[in-house]
Amino acid sequence: MAYVVAILVSVLMLGGSAFALTAAIGILRLPDLYTRMHAASKAGTVGAGLIFLAVGIHSGDIPTFVRALAGILFFILTAPISAHLLARAAHEIGYPLYEKTVLDDLDSRDDKA
Repeated sequence: MAYVVAILVSVLMLGGSAFALTAAIGILRLPDLYTRMHAASKAGTVGAGLIFLAVGIHSGDIPTFVRALAGILFFILTAPISAHLLARAAHEIGYPLYEKTVLDDLDSRDDKA
């Protein structure tokens, strides 16, 4: 049983690390603020969630596992909302989109109001 748990924890840690690396590469490589925030919020949330889950399983006790699940829930609830609010604030102060952007959803939303 310990062998199976060790393999599960290893897979979760590697998966979380891969998502965190993807988020970091996205922050470095994507062209503008909005796409960088997208990479950081989505891949970073999944990576942190997988690592939290691995820590909770590896600990072997229920209170630590519950805290890890609470951390995952907190990330899932707050990361997309904070990224959206930051993007909206950046759009309102006039931070430019990437020149090849074809659709500005926030601009079209302002036209409907």
